[in-house]
Amino acid sequence: MKHTETIKRNEDYREIYRTGKSYANKYLIMYVRRNDTTYNRIGISVSKKVGNSVIRHRTTRLIRESYRLSEDSFMNGLDIVVVARVGARGKDYIEIESALLHLMKLHKIGKEQVTSDRI
Repeated sequence: MKHTETIKRNEDYREIYRTGKSYANKYLIMYVRRNDTTYNRIGISVSKKVGNSVIRHRTTRLIRESYRLSEDSFMNGLDIVVVARVGARGKDYIEIESALLHLMKLHKIGKEQVTSDRI
């Protein structure tokens, strides 16, 4: 991830959950908040409800790779937290990527989309 850092601190996650705007689809929930920098920060959360550690880590890797390959289409200066839903268990890369891009369009945070006051 060339322009993106990861969110590591629990306080940062809590702040994004509290103040960020969220949209969800069948597989993912995405919280977005402006961070007043020139780069994005991303956090990925997959709970034990999704499955055992092998399934959770695979889901995390799929989300991270989907974001990495479409990173250039996201606007800069955002904190993004992606939460995997139980429905994401066992899904392949194409389905996860499609869900991530769908949420990007709902949030209107794509570079080609006009920014609104939703964030």
